[in-house]
Amino acid sequence: MPTLLLQLVGPLQSWGTTSRFSERDTQLEPSKSGVIGLICAALGRGRSEPVDDLARLRMGVRVDRPGVLMRDYHTIQPPYFKASGETERKDGVVTVRFFLADAAFLVGLEGEDRPLLERVHSALRWPRWHLYLGRKAFPPSLPLWLPDGLREEPLEEALRRWPPIVQIGPDEGRWRVRLVVESQREGSMRLDQPLGSFAERRFGPRWVVSKWVELKAPGTAPRREAG
Repeated sequence: MPTLLLQLVGPLQSWGTTSRFSERDTQLEPSKSGVIGLICAALGRGRSEPVDDLARLRMGVRVDRPGVLMRDYHTIQPPYFKASGETERKDGVVTVRFFLADAAFLVGLEGEDRPLLERVHSALRWPRWHLYLGRKAFPPSLPLWLPDGLREEPLEEALRRWPPIVQIGPDEGRWRVRLVVESQREGSMRLDQPLGSFAERRFGPRWVVSKWVELKAPGTAPRREAG
């Protein structure tokens, strides 16, 4: 089954799934709703358009660099308009926002609809609207599009075999990274499965399994076993 790979690399990212009012959270890796929102922007789909075809894709994430979880303190001073047309400023609103600094993720989307994946792959190269990593103030520092990102491999195999997307300085050219792969009702639950259009703001549960895998930098010699 084909898999489409894309990279999410930037100085700041935020992938909230339970944000309410004055506190905005972030998951430790990209949410499915956030990734599908990115793809909709690339395709030029409006918020009221259905995303059922994209939501059916199975998603996995490889955490090449987890980044640093940070907390930002915001104050908002909105102007209030009087009937006379004048503005009046009242007490501001305090908000707390979490984000990831200097993170890098390889995301895979697997599905039987290859023409859909081909359209998404093309749109990521030439996006119709601006792309950002969870919030409009967080643009990517590298293109999401990978030239050979459309693979004839299952999701987990494609994530394991793709070369590292960042340089980390591993021990003997290897390091361990975390995979978070969508599963069938096992593992941990995430409330980021889009239901209907984004205008409806309805999200259901999905399940993911996390595991550790070893990446090998290109050109690394095979490891010699002891004994």
